[in-house]
Amino acid sequence: MIHIDHLTKTYGKARGVTDLTLRVPEGGCFGFIGPNGAGKSTTIRTLLGLLSPTAGAARVLGLDCVRERKKILARVGYMPSEAMFYPDMRAGEVIRLSADLRKQDCRPQAAALCEVLELDPQKRIRELSLGNRKKVSIVCAMQHRPRLYVLDEPTSGLDPLVQRAFWSELKARQNEGATVFLSSHVLYEVQRYCDRAAILREGRLVVEGTTAELDIENCFFDYYEGKVKA
Repeated sequence: MIHIDHLTKTYGKARGVTDLTLRVPEGGCFGFIGPNGAGKSTTIRTLLGLLSPTAGAARVLGLDCVRERKKILARVGYMPSEAMFYPDMRAGEVIRLSADLRKQDCRPQAAALCEVLELDPQKRIRELSLGNRKKVSIVCAMQHRPRLYVLDEPTSGLDPLVQRAFWSELKARQNEGATVFLSSHVLYEVQRYCDRAAILREGRLVVEGTTAELDIENCFFDYYEGKVKA
């Protein structure tokens, strides 16, 4: 579903991601782990064509991330790490706008997701807490039932009950054949819900494999405490 070949993204002299090569197989849940500034969001935004790579290449759903970014954005369920919406719009209006941009009628699916996540679509964005704005972002990413979900810190700001509902819904989509690629700081979530994972450090891939092989929490701290060299 995702093919990344020697991808590099720099911001002038600042490092984003360096010489990243990675494969995300179809049908699984892939965790992308690293501390703040490791390059996770840079990688995701480059995959979706929101940033132009400095070097290397990437394909998403078989589409080139530079030349075919509009097709990628239309077909992927993308959830950014920060949920930013027009403050005076109602949550339901934002959700409908997201569907309209894809030229799809997602009203039944949107209503079902709002019920599962306990989101009131009549509330204005400025009236919503961080967690409820996150729910709007989840509905926008999931309502069109894409083949690939690209989620950047999806559960931050959500209370435990909503987190459980979110993972249950995402697992159901995965059982239908969807692929999930997500970044997270929550190591136990990656260990529990992902079947493969990669750890990024200072813009470089340091290890990748199945979550059973890696033992995510111990592996993560071994790399970042210097017990294992990249």
